[in-house]
Amino acid sequence: MSKTTVALALLLTATSVLAASSGEVLQTYTAQAKKDNPSFKEFSAASGDKFYHAAVKHSSGKQISCAACHTDNPRNAGKHERTSKEILPLAPAANKARFTDAPTVEKWFKRNCQDVLERECSAREKGDFMTYVLSIK
Repeated sequence: MSKTTVALALLLTATSVLAASSGEVLQTYTAQAKKDNPSFKEFSAASGDKFYHAAVKHSSGKQISCAACHTDNPRNAGKHERTSKEILPLAPAANKARFTDAPTVEKWFKRNCQDVLERECSAREKGDFMTYVLSIK
């Protein structure tokens, strides 16, 4: 076996280990939600929809929601409210890369929950949110 073949095989193995599916990311939130509340059963797309569209009064006095930047339809590209930077579609049906890399998912939940809610999101909120966005076809 050549060095190139070995290097390629190692790269493919590492990539498959690092890659996750949205289902695997969601399982992590399920485990955390059960740990937080032993009576937890399952996430709700309806609750995620409500969470996504809910306008929250920010400390600045301004009303903000997930939909403010991501649009009312997560299949559409959005635009950051302050920077006007384009945001790729949130729904995996329109953007296959969404919710497939656990560290990236956590990074964006941490940043966006702090921006919108001024706090971290719970595992339940993250799971409901993902369940809603994953349900969009």
